[in-house]
Amino acid sequence: MLEELTCFKAYDIRGKLGEQLNDDIAYRIGRAFGQLLVSEGGELGSKTVVVGGDVRLTSESLKLKLANGIMDSGVNVLDIGLTGTEEIYFATKDLALAGGVEVTASHNPMNYNGMKLVREDSKPISGDTGLFEIKRLAEENNFNQITFKGTYQQQSHLAAYVNHLMSYITPANIRPLKIVANSGNGAAGHVIDELEVAFQVAGIPIVFIKVHHEADGSFPNGIPNPLLPECRADTSKAVLEHCADFGIAWDGDFDRCFLFDEMGEFIEGYYIVGLLAEAFLQKNVGAKIIHDPRLTWNSIDVIEKNGGSPIMSKTGHAFIKERMRQEDAIYGGEMSAHHYFKDFAYCDSGMIPWLLVAELLSVKSSSLSALVKARIAAFPSPGEINSIVNDADIVIERLLQHYSSSANSIDYTDGISLEFDTWRFNLRKSNTEPLLRLNLETRGDKELMELKTQELLDMIRS
Repeated sequence: MLEELTCFKAYDIRGKLGEQLNDDIAYRIGRAFGQLLVSEGGELGSKTVVVGGDVRLTSESLKLKLANGIMDSGVNVLDIGLTGTEEIYFATKDLALAGGVEVTASHNPMNYNGMKLVREDSKPISGDTGLFEIKRLAEENNFNQITFKGTYQQQSHLAAYVNHLMSYITPANIRPLKIVANSGNGAAGHVIDELEVAFQVAGIPIVFIKVHHEADGSFPNGIPNPLLPECRADTSKAVLEHCADFGIAWDGDFDRCFLFDEMGEFIEGYYIVGLLAEAFLQKNVGAKIIHDPRLTWNSIDVIEKNGGSPIMSKTGHAFIKERMRQEDAIYGGEMSAHHYFKDFAYCDSGMIPWLLVAELLSVKSSSLSALVKARIAAFPSPGEINSIVNDADIVIERLLQHYSSSANSIDYTDGISLEFDTWRFNLRKSNTEPLLRLNLETRGDKELMELKTQELLDMIRS
């Protein structure tokens, strides 16, 4: 009987250390990934996979075992060291490699680790595009015999990555700014240090206030996950103490960034999507912008007013990236703080967004709070609210029956989205937990927002 590997999820690999993910399993994943690449053609030794790892205490060991597995399948390995996920995305595309793997558990608890895999051009490997084939091969643990062992090379790709980040802004546009950068003891710190040097060379007058800057896999200040309100206080406090123009906080592998205005107030990711859409449309007239279905009105309004084309995609990085490629969209944004960029291999980045915001603040001679205040007032939202339910399908059907007759439209792109004259809501199931996730917004009516939020929650939780 085959051992089932429970660390394989729909889009990546994540599991508890020891029982679900260990050095042996990491080696088998490497063998399976390499065998999949070899089976797709080409001479042995002609393909290279780039690998990197976050700051977790087990990431280095898992990465080396993974690398051994890849090499034993006849595929070369380029190890670029301590990295965030997007550095793997960039290196895979920039160096025209066969694939890439980041060893990371992002914002999961201390006793977890995982992997994010891409193939050529940094195309995501999900359940539909090879991940479950890798799972099958790793579970069978009966690999093709290869006489050729791939090579191993260590090489930094940080300079090229930072040089690419700098291409998103015009140095002459940037006015003097003081920015709080909270790396959460994760992988973002080394990039900020390198950007600091690049700013000095380019004459960009940005000063960083560095918080929890040192990479430390024991996470002395807690797991970095600024999506949780309890993880925001240190960034907010530093913004106020240092009279900063804005603050940034990242999760562990920094593929998401979270912004705080000059008053230390956390800004919901939904309104950042509109800001970045505007920034791109000012430089790329008529471009297509991808947004997710949970909250839409603000994004659509900003995109259309700036001459762009809004296009809705199902939530999730694999869906957004695929749709961006189909539409040749310049930017895609999710309210969960994932932001995707055409010139970044259609991948998500936690560094590009705040660079664009810094330039936008400079060009508009505005504060961050002023830029988002009008948008929040125009389309107020309470943010995503989760409810534990026994049977999500029954609850969704109950709400459909209650609201469908008065709705102007019903959309099933992701869960259910119902629109009315002055408000709308989206309700969707969690992929991993017995949760229903509610998102709601109104047209400029905060009181209605609060009323309808409570009305829906009463129905969901009754």
